[in-house]
Amino acid sequence: MKIATFSAIKGGVGKTTLSYNFGQWLKHQGKKVLFIDLDHQCNLTQTFDIYEHTGTVADIFNPKSEVKIIKIDDSLSIIPGYMRLDEVEKSIATQSNKDMLLYMWLEDHYQGLGLDQFDFILIDTHPDFSTITKNAIAISHSVFSPITPSEHGFSSRDILIERFNEFKNEMVDFKTRESYITAKLYFIANMVKHNTKSSREFREVLNHIDDVIIVVPNKELFNNTTLEKKSITDMAADKSIYNKHKEFFINYEEVMKELLKHIE
Repeated sequence: MKIATFSAIKGGVGKTTLSYNFGQWLKHQGKKVLFIDLDHQCNLTQTFDIYEHTGTVADIFNPKSEVKIIKIDDSLSIIPGYMRLDEVEKSIATQSNKDMLLYMWLEDHYQGLGLDQFDFILIDTHPDFSTITKNAIAISHSVFSPITPSEHGFSSRDILIERFNEFKNEMVDFKTRESYITAKLYFIANMVKHNTKSSREFREVLNHIDDVIIVVPNKELFNNTTLEKKSITDMAADKSIYNKHKEFFINYEEVMKELLKHIE
């Protein structure tokens, strides 16, 4: 099993859209995927028309009932989000092991809940670097962070790198001096236009950064997938839509392959 977290300091950069579409793309590659929605906005969960109040991610951190793994179809499942997860986070703030609760839950329930059936776990997080986000990073192999051509695009990247490295240095085995945090951090340039000054300047800076693994062009077709509840992979199956946006679909396939390459 490979685990990837989609994380960002800044909101509105497309991490939920990327995680949703990546999971749907993996499904069409014959993989079994478990989504974990750790964003208390629950956008990923609601994309699948799921509205749960018990058995959610909240019960990973503050157990009240058994966590539910909800089957979406034969390939996709989800542990649904919880709209008051921020309150749960406050309740665990004084626990000494608060940053490793998800890690321990995964160890304890790996076989009991059938987690071993999944090829990938994809985690969506709230735009912050809170305790819940740290829990996601602690179990991940890769962390993907979208950045956009905006005034704060690169500053949010710098902040995340700083916080990520601090966390990695904090979570050290005192005997071996090795960090428990083994995830690698990658950035995705998202919503990049070709005809604006900000995007041109953004691309110029990208040429000097080696942790941005892919550029995703700005396209309403992609940005609206979670609203329309239809993935890009499913849209591409429609020949009329594919032919109309062929260049975009070809680029999208490369984006998905690049994400997969940086997990495996």
